Amino acid sequence: MTDVLLRGGLLWGLRAPADMLISGGRIARVAHGLDAPGAQVHDIAGQLVLPGLVDAHCHLDKTLYGGSWVPHSADDTLAGRIGNDLGRRAELGVPSVARIGALLAAMSAAGTTHVRTHTDVDPLVGLRGVEAVREAAAAAPIDVRQVAFPQHGVLTNPGTAELLEEALKSGVEAIGGLDPAGVDRDPVRHLDVIFGLADRYGAQIDIHLHDGGSLGGWELELITERTKVLGLGGRVTVSHAYALGQLDEAHQDRLAEGFAEAGVAIATAAVYSFPVPPIKKLRAAGVTVACGHDGIRDLWGPYGSGDMLERAMHVAYRSTFRRDEDIELALEAATVGGARVLRLDDYGLAPGDRADLVVVPAGGPAEAVVVHPARTLVMKDGVVLHN
Repeated sequence: MTDVLLRGGLLWGLRAPADMLISGGRIARVAHGLDAPGAQVHDIAGQLVLPGLVDAHCHLDKTLYGGSWVPHSADDTLAGRIGNDLGRRAELGVPSVARIGALLAAMSAAGTTHVRTHTDVDPLVGLRGVEAVREAAAAAPIDVRQVAFPQHGVLTNPGTAELLEEALKSGVEAIGGLDPAGVDRDPVRHLDVIFGLADRYGAQIDIHLHDGGSLGGWELELITERTKVLGLGGRVTVSHAYALGQLDEAHQDRLAEGFAEAGVAIATAAVYSFPVPPIKKLRAAGVTVACGHDGIRDLWGPYGSGDMLERAMHVAYRSTFRRDEDIELALEAATVGGARVLRLDDYGLAPGDRADLVVVPAGGPAEAVVVHPARTLVMKDGVVLHN
């Protein structure tokens, strides 16, 4: 593998420009005035260097990306969107390896290097979504990890629990859950199934929690308690967690303290007008926060570009962040926060870190989020993919 020298970049977190030498897929040295005979040199003077972007929550298997425009046909309820998805996915050829591949190519060009996707697993689709994502990912320059996701319920959809187990046996890295109270109507039994399978197969957990208010707050407490008792800290994520944006500050504080102690992460997509978790409060408490797109141009909604800097902008805007240091929290969620959720070691811009990098023409991280400019260089495992 040819060494690469990035000359004169503004590394996020450093005050002065520096050169970065990449060797063997890792950041070897960071200093001013490096000399590396034989290295491939890229002059990036005045441009910002960021860790590779991480989409920690999307649904690749559902995407219609790269195909003809499909007008949205669901109503505005969760049940309506679920029904629309179930009723039209066969008609529209979902899941499609070609569309998943087209979306992954766009995500890579926009600087995303790692993706966690929630793949539908149910008696109607079986493991076809898992297989389609695997096939597309095998040809893409992005690391893709899947969550076996019970989009239509576990207890209320007989046969799903068995298929979730089959997905884990096949090598899927994580198991998902969905509104243990609001959808399955039995949070204790739902969590018994999800945590039991995770414990049995050494899998991670990522639970969609749309339930709001005190109901959602109670479910967050149940998830935190399970995580702590079973010693699964660092392996459990709650996605969306709308209730966190609706509870009073004292309740938020208690939950944040519990997440930090138990090792529960929060992932947000800041979509539409749904509540956004209090990111500043969570980070101040030591809670890992990640973000992702959720759906990207699918039967759940027509929006989404695959650009995680644009998504970080939505997270910052919906959080009413205006100061640079606050806007950077959204960028952190789209990079190192997502890396923590995926349990990626050595992720950052220091010597020894993996060389997953993106370069943008911006004077600082807040500007990169707000403007989300064109990517001038994308590197994965020390290889320049786009420039």
